[in-house]
Amino acid sequence: MNGGNNRDQIVQKEGHTFPGKTYMEVVLAPAYDEAKRHLLEPMMAIHKAHLIMLDEQQLISRNEGKQIAGAIRMLDLQSLRISQYSGQFEDLFFQVEHELLDKVGDIAGNLHIARSRNDMSITMFRLTLRDKMQTALSSVLFLKEELLQFASKHVDTLMIGYTHTQQAQPTTLAHYILAVIDSLNRDVQRLMLAYEHCNQSPMGAAALTTSGFNINRERMAELLGFDGLIENSYDAIAGADYIAEVMTATQITAITLGRFIQDLLLWSTQEYGVLRVSDAYVQTSSIMPQKRNPVSLEHLRSLLSSCVGNTQTVLTMIHNTPFGDIVDTEDDMQPYAWRSLDLLDKLCRLMGCVIATAEVNKEVLRERAKASFATITELADTLVRTDALSFRKAHHIASNVVKAAIAQGIAAHEVTLTLVNEAAVGVIGKPLLLDEVKLQQSLDPENFVDIRSLPGGPNRDEVRRMIALRRGQYGDHQSWLKAAKEKSSESLRHLDEVLKEWCDS
Repeated sequence: MNGGNNRDQIVQKEGHTFPGKTYMEVVLAPAYDEAKRHLLEPMMAIHKAHLIMLDEQQLISRNEGKQIAGAIRMLDLQSLRISQYSGQFEDLFFQVEHELLDKVGDIAGNLHIARSRNDMSITMFRLTLRDKMQTALSSVLFLKEELLQFASKHVDTLMIGYTHTQQAQPTTLAHYILAVIDSLNRDVQRLMLAYEHCNQSPMGAAALTTSGFNINRERMAELLGFDGLIENSYDAIAGADYIAEVMTATQITAITLGRFIQDLLLWSTQEYGVLRVSDAYVQTSSIMPQKRNPVSLEHLRSLLSSCVGNTQTVLTMIHNTPFGDIVDTEDDMQPYAWRSLDLLDKLCRLMGCVIATAEVNKEVLRERAKASFATITELADTLVRTDALSFRKAHHIASNVVKAAIAQGIAAHEVTLTLVNEAAVGVIGKPLLLDEVKLQQSLDPENFVDIRSLPGGPNRDEVRRMIALRRGQYGDHQSWLKAAKEKSSESLRHLDEVLKEWCDS
């Protein structure tokens, strides 16, 4: 019995016609706010391009085209940007359509010949992602440039490389940074490929089966600055892999940088004592005057995780969506994609600034490398060369040297030939042919780095070669991005020029 009363109360509160109050609050108003902020310009571009194409295909007269063009140019976009959702119209598209009809009458309705909100919305999403990917890629490349500069300064900076968070082998800071750069380089390549797949035009698919009107889909793609056409019209409105690919590439990039940040935070501790973040990016404690909190790195760590979370939200939302028109789902989903790309843009810019201004204590790194047993692999290698031992026997001798040295409180550079021979007698029953010079050479981290000159190794000349190659790749990526930006911006300028010419003639 109470159910009927509850229903009446809900109907009284929510209303009898679309949209219900709570639906408007939960779905339509947030979607409207996102659309006016991110989709208004792409919507205008589609209106202009479609109008030009309809004129060229003689589906409307030039006089009709001029009137509709005038109405588009008269739209007060700033008022739309600051407007609040009222429920009078379902969404921004219908509000804009109403204003066009209000300006030139029913003739404005011809602007919707051979198109649907389905292909329009997917096109708006792709145009928005295209713009945000250009911005994000620009910042990723800025970070890459700063990392290359940083690596160039530290070709001679000895340090210990770590595996399993334990001291492993000597390398250089430049060699380490190049590993980060190469991971980031693959991230750039993934983002570029995702961009190319995103920058394809769905226009002309209409609802899902194209149209009986003789429109020119290829011309629409050209006018909007797309690289090509999504040929199958069902795929054009159902395929969501374009955004999944963008999000996956973005997610991997954020993960790459998050792992790097973990090391930077460790290096900034007093115990590690190597990295000093610039005063512009640290805060002091409210109670502990000695504190230099690297808050920039801490926020980078947490916000990169937020970026990963946003991308994962998009992927999860796609996962439970049927293979069909997903425009309404994308209204909810796309804002997470936009936020992830916006975050990637900002975080790469911040990280680049932190890297560019950070100071490194080279001497601490060098002395730590000299005192460490990270060079002991080279002692084992040397015994293979000088005494023709199997590597496994040489490994046992080197391992026993380390155990004995640690027991006696001896650092690596203090190990004597006597100690090594004692270890050798315990393994092979006799002293070694190894002499003092070769022993000290094998324990020298400088020598360790110099002789590892194979492709990709930490040898200084090899590292300089890799840096030069990466600079060339950076230049290629910058050229690609410049061309992509020019193509999309030029297409939008062309649309405005055509409509202005119509209205002025």
